Amino acid sequence: MDTRYASAVPALELVDLRRTFRQGPREINVLDGASTRLMPGEAVALVGPSGAGKSTILHVAGLLEQPDAGHVIVNGHDCAKMDDSQRTAVRRGEVGFVYQFHQLLPEFSALENVVIPQMIAGRSRRAAEERARKLLGSLGLAERVEHRPAELSGGEQQRTAICRALANAPRLLLADEPTGNLDPKTSEHVFHALVSLIRHTGVAALIATHNIELAYRMDRVLQLSDGHLVELTRAPG
Repeated sequence: MDTRYASAVPALELVDLRRTFRQGPREINVLDGASTRLMPGEAVALVGPSGAGKSTILHVAGLLEQPDAGHVIVNGHDCAKMDDSQRTAVRRGEVGFVYQFHQLLPEFSALENVVIPQMIAGRSRRAAEERARKLLGSLGLAERVEHRPAELSGGEQQRTAICRALANAPRLLLADEPTGNLDPKTSEHVFHALVSLIRHTGVAALIATHNIELAYRMDRVLQLSDGHLVELTRAPG
């Protein structure tokens, strides 16, 4: 494991998060005191019915959306005390995202899709390409690096998206239904690739999924219910 992840500092702490949306005359408490903590190298599943607020909690945790109250602490940085530019800097430097649909840049190759975020962050082209080839190769894509997204299978596209999310060595990975658009066999391959990289890099991952079987193969399972995060334990048998 990368020694930069040997710290005992939590990669993510969510403390008493509250987020309310208005639907006509009604107020809906999507997050109502949600709290949890993720340590480096931990893969945590986030489950719950559609509309429960899983995407909201990922957006709040990833600093794409602000809670009405509570604290989001990323790698020891309490983002509630930051202005927009400071939160953006933490998001870009500490957080990676994987979505249900890969959102790769269609006009660029798999390699370039992983290189570009690194160059935006200030890494040289040579260093960025070296890291991109290493990441893509680790997920079995060494022979596909020059292919554009349309020339890749669904599983290859999603594995490329995972590499892109980890390109800048974030402390925290947030994934919203990363296998939700894939067939069962491809889902299994992508899940294995994702967990393999989590173990290898030491990144902490919060992964929203409807796939309960995959969820219980992670370190912990959190259910978002009535605005709270509850840790689930698989029933015997």
